[in-house]
Amino acid sequence: MKIRLRGGRVQKEPGASITYSDAGVDIAAGESAVERIKEKVRRTFRPEVLGDIGGFGGLFAFDPSKYRHPVLVSSTDGVGTKLMVARMMGRNDTIGRDLVAMCIDDLVCLGAEPLFFLDYIACSPLDPDLISDVIEGIAEACREANCALVGGEMAEHPGMMNEGEYELAGFAVGVVEKDRMITGHGIAPGDAIIGIESGGLMSNGYSLARTALLEVAGHSLDERLPGLSHRLGEELLRPTPVFASAITSLIEHVEVRGIAHITGGGIPGNLIRILPEKTEAVVDASRWEPDPIFAVIQAAGNVEIDEMYKVFNMGIGMMVVVAEADARETIDHLRSRGHHAHHVGLIRKGKRKVTLEGVSAAQAVGVK
Repeated sequence: MKIRLRGGRVQKEPGASITYSDAGVDIAAGESAVERIKEKVRRTFRPEVLGDIGGFGGLFAFDPSKYRHPVLVSSTDGVGTKLMVARMMGRNDTIGRDLVAMCIDDLVCLGAEPLFFLDYIACSPLDPDLISDVIEGIAEACREANCALVGGEMAEHPGMMNEGEYELAGFAVGVVEKDRMITGHGIAPGDAIIGIESGGLMSNGYSLARTALLEVAGHSLDERLPGLSHRLGEELLRPTPVFASAITSLIEHVEVRGIAHITGGGIPGNLIRILPEKTEAVVDASRWEPDPIFAVIQAAGNVEIDEMYKVFNMGIGMMVVVAEADARETIDHLRSRGHHAHHVGLIRKGKRKVTLEGVSAAQAVGVK
């Protein structure tokens, strides 16, 4: 008589001892993965990082003497079902960048300087190649944002996840001087709204995108659809921009009164989060051209335009509110840091809300 363990992966004679490996967890693979990522992680270290990889916690020697009243700011996020696209494409080298961007660019909305980042990767089975690819993307984005990768966790979950599946989560910490926090309270009628292009979907709305493109329209990730420069899967995997360094630099040059990261909820759902009472944000959607992928999604699923703006960023990944007199300098500075920025709206007196103007089906999806 034989014993069948966990879905038939292992069979043992009665009385035979089993190992962790028999149960589906490969400790050696985990150790191999750690060795392969050590140098990638070390390249993100700032002078404040103490110790090395492998401790029970990441050490960061925060220097409070640099601040009068330092406030720590934290953020955590994931990349949602964009992971499914990465898995279907067999491409895991940029998804880590998405993870860092989603966390760190929330911190800078409060004016915080990113300090350090931690990641969590759960998979089944643990694949050292996959881990190395994911961490490479995380490390690259951390270096770009001058944020140290001080720790993380790799977990192997046999029986809980299907083979080849994995999940990511990130956690970031930053610091801001208390009297320099950017909360939106200084936003006033007459201020300008500057939009920074997203370069694609970033990491939000993928459940709707996949349903419209792959299920309703029946497209393949290998297809080259009209209007797209690359195969559909490559367009969907375009990495999320890291805005952090450009925004922290901008804060040193102009008075930034409000910052909104345009993620889940789109422009209306995120810009309203920084508006004071009795102010209305008016955004003119005709002042930028959304990336072609949005037109493809809308056509594939016959998605109403209001739904598109409620779910997707529609081409704007970050919005910055400044005095009208600082609008030109703000745009020039952001462009000098490699981002495409536009004057997309204004603040006026009114009931606290976001109004989208210039939105028609044609304008919204860039149809000429």
